Amino acid sequence: MSQSATATAAAISTEPRIVARIRDDAEALAVARKLAVELAREASQRDRERRLPWAELDRYVRSGLWGISVPKEYGGAGVSYVTLAQVTAIIAEADGSLGQIPQNHFYAVEIIRVNGSDAQKRFYFERVLQGDRFGNALAEIGTKNSAERKTRLTKDGADYRINGHKFYATGALYADWVPTSAIDDDGVQQLALVPRNAQGLSIVDDWSGFGQRTTGSGSAIFDNVRVDGGAVLGFQASFDRPTTVGPLAQLLHAAIDLGIARAAYADLISFVSTRSRPWIDSGVERAGDDPLTIREVGDLTVQLHAAEALVDRAGAKVDIAAADSNADTVAAASIAVAESRVLTNNVSLAAGSKLFELAGTQSTLAENNLDRHWRNARTHTLHDPVRWKYHAIGNYYLNDKKPPRHGAL
Repeated sequence: MSQSATATAAAISTEPRIVARIRDDAEALAVARKLAVELAREASQRDRERRLPWAELDRYVRSGLWGISVPKEYGGAGVSYVTLAQVTAIIAEADGSLGQIPQNHFYAVEIIRVNGSDAQKRFYFERVLQGDRFGNALAEIGTKNSAERKTRLTKDGADYRINGHKFYATGALYADWVPTSAIDDDGVQQLALVPRNAQGLSIVDDWSGFGQRTTGSGSAIFDNVRVDGGAVLGFQASFDRPTTVGPLAQLLHAAIDLGIARAAYADLISFVSTRSRPWIDSGVERAGDDPLTIREVGDLTVQLHAAEALVDRAGAKVDIAAADSNADTVAAASIAVAESRVLTNNVSLAAGSKLFELAGTQSTLAENNLDRHWRNARTHTLHDPVRWKYHAIGNYYLNDKKPPRHGAL
């Protein structure tokens, strides 16, 4: 990397974080479970007040979990995709927003792993292990579809300039680096790793979604922002050939929905067991003994456990594709991930709704804030339309048609 990139890293790290180094998958899961207990304590209050989780994110990063996907040859734990999804679900169960914020961080790490030069890998992976956070500036609004990009990357000597307006920039508010997709002078989409403090870059906290309220998914505005020439790498190249970039991104979305579903399910079980009343025709003293309630809980439990199994299966398919990336293995991974996303989509919404149906009117009181689970699920599941996942899955099995490679399946 260039001297200017090194100087930028030094400026970002004026107060170095003391970050743990996680060694393997088992340690990553143990650390996630312990941290999740802490993160869950004030999750409801943070949602209610839209209190941005700066302190919680700092603890999350210092735990070492943001570095677990860095390959072992670059000093990381190089955990499996199964483990990465499990860690994501554990954190998302504690707090849906905190589960989503690092999704684009891991996405950027994956793009660097797949498309970066050795120099870029050594530089950015070490920054990640030191505690630097990637956000994102990928999506735009006001375009003809979600794939179109208007933001431009223009050559300026040995470096580049970026001009454009992004939205849904999850994590950028909290980031040290903002990976930004932009169209270069040849019409090819590239990824520029822009320092959060770059002159001309404005991150606006204008996210007003009714769910996932503290993800910082607002605007990123680029006004002639200079980017070091060594900080640009291929983005479109991640999809022009078979890679795990798309399946990994979607796997983590499935894990986030799974975590949200688990949180709603846990609150349902707790409320019905301790506070709900049985229906007058049930002939029982406890809501938990109501036979129709028992039936509904059984049905929801099956859906949840099926979703968990499909997320693990999808992670294993992505692991296979990472070890040998070709058209067949990547297609199989994409379809497995799409299957998991169908179930996690459905069960997260079902759990958030069934909670109120079975817990009763008392559960809707504002002080309980139990609606955050449904709000989080409804907001996050809109990321990609599940109806198109059904189509891709059916076409794959019925007509042997491989799914499109664009990262949104």
